[in-house]
Amino acid sequence: MKRFLRAKPVFSFTLLLLVCLLGSSTYFREPVGVGTKPPKGAEVLFDGSRAMLDAKWTYWEGPRLAASLPIKWTIEKDPAGKGTVLNSNDPTAAGGKYGSADIVTKKPYRDFRLHLEFFISKPGGNSGVYLQNRYEIQVLDGDTTSHGMAAVINETPSPYYAYNGVGKWNSYDITFRAARFKDGKRVEKAMLTMYFNGKKVHTNQPINQVWGGANSGIDGGNDGGKGITDTPGGLKLQAEGHDVFYRNIWIKELDLNEAQTDF
Repeated sequence: MKRFLRAKPVFSFTLLLLVCLLGSSTYFREPVGVGTKPPKGAEVLFDGSRAMLDAKWTYWEGPRLAASLPIKWTIEKDPAGKGTVLNSNDPTAAGGKYGSADIVTKKPYRDFRLHLEFFISKPGGNSGVYLQNRYEIQVLDGDTTSHGMAAVINETPSPYYAYNGVGKWNSYDITFRAARFKDGKRVEKAMLTMYFNGKKVHTNQPINQVWGGANSGIDGGNDGGKGITDTPGGLKLQAEGHDVFYRNIWIKELDLNEAQTDF
C-alpha cells in the first residue's frame, strides 16, 4: 500500500507566513522618502522649472503680504544633486517676516497625499509647509521642541531623530484628511499621517487649530486660530528669509470618507 507524505510543518508555516505578508497592506506600503516619484494620478506641483512655479503658485494674500508678482523665489542649481530647485529666500521676508512673501498653490485641496523634499543650507534655517494653508508642518533646523523640525506645530513633539541634517535633502510624505463639518460646525478635526525621511513619525494625528495668528494662514485670525472654517486651501510654503530649498513636490487628491489616514 502506498503511503502519502504529509507536508512538513516548516513548509506549512512558511507558506502561511507568505500568504499573510501578501495580504498585508503594510507589506506593499507605497514608496516614501527622498526621491519618491509621483504615482499615477498625482499632480506635480514643482518640477524645478520657472514655468511651473509661475503656472501653479502665487503669493498668499494674507494681511502681511508685502511682495508683488512675479514671485521672487529663485530657481537655482540643486546644491546636492542634479537639476534645479526652488529657493525660499525671498528678500521681502528678510528677518523672518512670515506671511510677507509666502507662496501658495493657486488650486485648493481637501484630502490628499503629499510628497515634498527640502534642503536647509545653513544651521538655523527656517521655513514651513502649510497643509490647506492652515496647518503648519515645521521646517526649522536646530529646534527639537514641539515648535521644531517636522512637528505638527505646537501639537506634537519634534521627531528630530529622523532629520538628515543641514546640507542634505529631507522628505515629508503625508496623507491628510480635512476637517469635517455639519450645519456649519466642525464635527471632526483635520488629521494626518506622516513619514519623515521614510520613517513614520505621526499616525492619525488630529490637528486642533491654526497657530501663529492671522499672518500664519487661513483661519489664523479666527477665534485665536480655533475658528476653523469649511474652506479648502492650497499648499503653502513659508518664506522666512533663509536659504531653504524645495524640490520634487507632488500631490494626489483623495476622498477619505473615514477618519483614517494611516498608510
